[in-house]
Amino acid sequence: MQRKALAAIGLAGAAGWTWPAPAPLVPGIAELLGIPCRLASATGVALTFDDGPHPEGTPAVLEALDAAGATATFFLVGEQVERWPEVAARIAEAGHEVGIHGYIHRLLLRRRVSSLASDLDRAYDVIAAATGSEPTLYRPPYGVFSSGALRLVRQRGWQPLLWSTWGRDWGARETPEAIAQRAVRRLRGGDVVLLHDADHYSAPDSWRRTAAALPLIFEAVGALGLPFVPASHSR
Repeated sequence: MQRKALAAIGLAGAAGWTWPAPAPLVPGIAELLGIPCRLASATGVALTFDDGPHPEGTPAVLEALDAAGATATFFLVGEQVERWPEVAARIAEAGHEVGIHGYIHRLLLRRRVSSLASDLDRAYDVIAAATGSEPTLYRPPYGVFSSGALRLVRQRGWQPLLWSTWGRDWGARETPEAIAQRAVRRLRGGDVVLLHDADHYSAPDSWRRTAAALPLIFEAVGALGLPFVPASHSR
C-alpha cells in the first residue's frame, strides 16, 4: 500500500512538473498559465528568431530585415554569444530587441531549478555584456517550460513568451516557400512568428532557407498593412 501511495505521489509530482510543457502546441494551456503567445495589441506582427547568434545566419537575417525596414526580436543563446559576441552586438546596434534563450540549449524538463538558475544568470550576464541591453524577455529551448522553470523566470521579473505561428524552418528538407507559407498561414494582427537565424541545433544551413523565406513573409505582412513590432509588446 505504501509503495502505491509513493508511486501516486511521484506521478502527481511528475505531472505537476511537466504541466506547462504542451503550452506551445496547446494555446489553452498557455492561456491558463498566463504565458503570452500573441501580442497585447492586434496592431502589429512580431518576428522572432531563436538560437543565435550565428556568424552567417544572423548577418543574413539582419541584412534582410534592414532592406525591408523591419524590426525583430532575437532570443539569444549564451554559449553562442560567447563564441560570436560581435554578431550579438550587431543585433542591438541595428535596433532590434534582444531576449534570452538560456545559456545552453537544453530541454528544461531535464534540468533542476538550481541548475537552471545558474544557467539564466550566466546567460543574462553574457548577453547583457555583448549587446549592452538588459533583456527581460525569455523563451525556453524548444518552447518547453517546466513548472519550476516558469516560476523561476517570473520570480526574476522576466516575461515568458512563446509564439502563435511558426515556419518550422529547422528541417533539412524544408524550402523557403514552405517556411513562408506556414509562417503566414492565417496570419493576423497580434501574431508572434517563430523563426531561426542559426543552425547550431538544427539541420545544417537551415538558416539559409529561413533567410530566403523572409522576403515572402515581409510581403504577406505588408499586404495586411501592419508594422513589425518588438515582441515585448506582448506585455
